[in-house]
Amino acid sequence: MSHNSRRHFIKNLAAGTLAGAFTSSAQAKMILTPREMEGPYYPITVQKDKDADLTRVAGKTGVAQGTHIEIAGQVFDQNMTPVEGVTLDLWQANAFGKYHHPHDTSEAPVDEHFQAWAIIQSGKQGRFRFKTVFPGAYPLNAHSQRTPHIHLKATKLGYDSLLTQLYFPDHPLNQQDGLFKRKSVQEQALMTVRQTEQENHYLYNLILHKIPL
Repeated sequence: MSHNSRRHFIKNLAAGTLAGAFTSSAQAKMILTPREMEGPYYPITVQKDKDADLTRVAGKTGVAQGTHIEIAGQVFDQNMTPVEGVTLDLWQANAFGKYHHPHDTSEAPVDEHFQAWAIIQSGKQGRFRFKTVFPGAYPLNAHSQRTPHIHLKATKLGYDSLLTQLYFPDHPLNQQDGLFKRKSVQEQALMTVRQTEQENHYLYNLILHKIPL
C-alpha cells in the first residue's frame, strides 16, 4: 500500500466509515481483521454471568473499579455484508492489569466485581455492543509491559473463525508492544478501536472471511 493510500485508509477508518476506507470493492474483499495469539489467560473458571456488561457481576452489588467504557460495532464479511448471529467471546485484564485466571500470579489485585469474560452475539445488521473497563497494562518482565488490549474470538458456521486483539488509539505503550509493533500500519488500524465524540465510547468493526460454498 502506498503512503497516500495508507493515509486515505487510516483517515476513513478513524472517521468510522469502514467501507470508505477502501479505494475499491476489490481491495475491501482482500482486507480481513488481522489475527493474533490467544495468550495464556483464556478463562478456565466456570461462571454463569457472561453478559454484555462486564462492569457488574450477577449476585453482587458493587461495580468494577477503573474507567468504564463502551465499545460498539458491526461484523462484516469480506464483501462488506453485515453478518448477524456471530458469537463474540471476549476476555481481558481488569483495570489493574490482572486476569481473573489462576495462572496469573502477579501481585495486582483481583477485582471481584469485574466480570472479566463475556460471550455475546451480533444482532441485526451485525451490530454488537458491550460495556467493560479500560484494561490495565500488565508486566511481561522487569523491563516491559503489554499495552492495554481486549481478546476476542469470533465464530459462526460458514465463516473462518477469528482470534484477534483490540487495541486503543494513541496509547503510549502501543509502539513499545511487541505484538502491536509487528503489525503493518494498516493492520494496526484494523485492530484499534476508534474514539467517538462521546467520552469513553469507542467503535470497532470486524471483517470475517465467508467460506465459499
